[in-house]
Amino acid sequence: MKNILYLAVACVLVFTTSCGDEFLDTDNLYEKNLETYYATPTDMKEAMAGVYNAIYTGNVHSNESMAANLLSDMMLGGGGPDDKSAKWVDNFEDPLEDTYRDMWTQCYSGIARANAIIEKTPDTDFSKFFESPELAEEFKNQQVGEALFMRAFFYFRLAKFMGGVPLIITIEDPKDSPRASYTETFAQIATDLKAAIETLPAKPFPSIPTDQYGHANKWVAQAYMARVYLFYTGYMTNMEGQATDVLPLADGGSLSANDVAAYLNDCMTNSGHELASDFRNLWPYSYVNQSANDTTVLPWAHENGLAWVGQDGHSPTFGTGNLETMFVQRFSFGDWGWNQGNIYTNRLALFTGIRDNSMVPFGQGWGWCPINPNLWNSWDNEDPRKEGSILELGNEAQGTGGYEGDKGDHETGFFNKKYIAIQHKEGDGDVKGMFVQLYDWGNADMQLMHAQDFIFMRYADVLLMHSEITGTADGMNAVRARAGLDPVAYSLDALKEERLHEFAFEGLRWFDIVRWGDVETAFNYTLDVRNSGIDAKYSVNYRPETKGLMPIPETEIRLSNGVYEQNPGW
Repeated sequence: MKNILYLAVACVLVFTTSCGDEFLDTDNLYEKNLETYYATPTDMKEAMAGVYNAIYTGNVHSNESMAANLLSDMMLGGGGPDDKSAKWVDNFEDPLEDTYRDMWTQCYSGIARANAIIEKTPDTDFSKFFESPELAEEFKNQQVGEALFMRAFFYFRLAKFMGGVPLIITIEDPKDSPRASYTETFAQIATDLKAAIETLPAKPFPSIPTDQYGHANKWVAQAYMARVYLFYTGYMTNMEGQATDVLPLADGGSLSANDVAAYLNDCMTNSGHELASDFRNLWPYSYVNQSANDTTVLPWAHENGLAWVGQDGHSPTFGTGNLETMFVQRFSFGDWGWNQGNIYTNRLALFTGIRDNSMVPFGQGWGWCPINPNLWNSWDNEDPRKEGSILELGNEAQGTGGYEGDKGDHETGFFNKKYIAIQHKEGDGDVKGMFVQLYDWGNADMQLMHAQDFIFMRYADVLLMHSEITGTADGMNAVRARAGLDPVAYSLDALKEERLHEFAFEGLRWFDIVRWGDVETAFNYTLDVRNSGIDAKYSVNYRPETKGLMPIPETEIRLSNGVYEQNPGW
């Protein structure tokens, strides 16, 4: 089955997990400390797994994909009558004073672990473990480059949700530092990404070993530099009213649009990434008929000849090979016996599954995030991404003919199809999750069966960001051509529509409408919905005073003894 090392070594890394004063307490049962660790490839594998492990959060509201989708204008709160927290977040209320604390603490755990790698690894000589000094140096550069990228990743996650945050970039930095400004925070993010790009080996993706899939590389860092550039310049221009077209660096320099476009040009020319031939083949529903022993359980997929590209890179265990996906959050199944519950299963697929409806091939979930019907109604039927992204309930061809409504709140008749429970009969036996069967997992609990990767970055975004930064249509039209659509001239409005249709429900929409300054008008609508069998009206009360930022966890504010100030509107 899929082996996720991130989960297995967290217990070894106790000495690099804390953001408190105990961080430098190097006594541990494994006789490893900051002075003796980072000395072998095995040490580095464990240490890096600890960094990636910090992506996972206990509280589902701190899960980036869930948090961002709940905030967007294309997904509603949903759930059942008791799922009040989803509705509060959807309506820009803070359900609890520490809604996002797990995000905060996990990000700083990842930052602390990355700091240790960045400081301790450069002086290590790995040559005795490799056939040549060149290979040893390449290995070292990969480790340091990944750590630089992940530190930027965690700071970017914090900054796009909460704004300026404390910058702790060395082992010895005080842990009670005040919040840096928005610009200072993004300058550090850009500086780390620039260093990662310059450090990571320029190895084409098809030549990267499959066992390294899921790790950051040079091309991922270049793509994230563009995402950070667009978010920072857009936010400062449209939300703060301070127009800028440059991304600052920590040393006082900056990166221009041309600089960032050059990174993307390098990625497009040399990375080896490319678009999948069919957008719909990126998503696991395209494999369910094959998984069910070539039984047609999803007629629509059969009629369209869909064939999943898989989720293990260019040489997947299942699927035809995926050159489009660039950076993901990997998932396993979890087990209640680990005392971790479903943290390591894809909870976006669980929580946004259809409430109290267990069908084949779409299983049940908690019914969060029903789809805004305005998106379905406004989307051209000729665009295959429409039915490739949105699941229409009560449609036999879509496998939802047996759907029974009035099971949850904010029901609209539509759910997302990209991240959802997929299941079918196991031979002549019981219905089980598709991933449970593929990886022969023993626990078929519906809460633990979601081993689908969450995609943070796809090559399609490289193309669309290139169009947005350069004001040219080539990248945008390449994405449109994949969908069988005619080319169009570049305009920001055309680019916005293309991003909406290409990346619906992938956790990007919220950040797009914030950076474009569209967030204040994005929720100007009222919908007819069903709330557990009762007709109701749905609307959202976005509050402009928040400037698109979420609250700093109240516990962190109290622990700072007044050093941290809360974000406006909270």
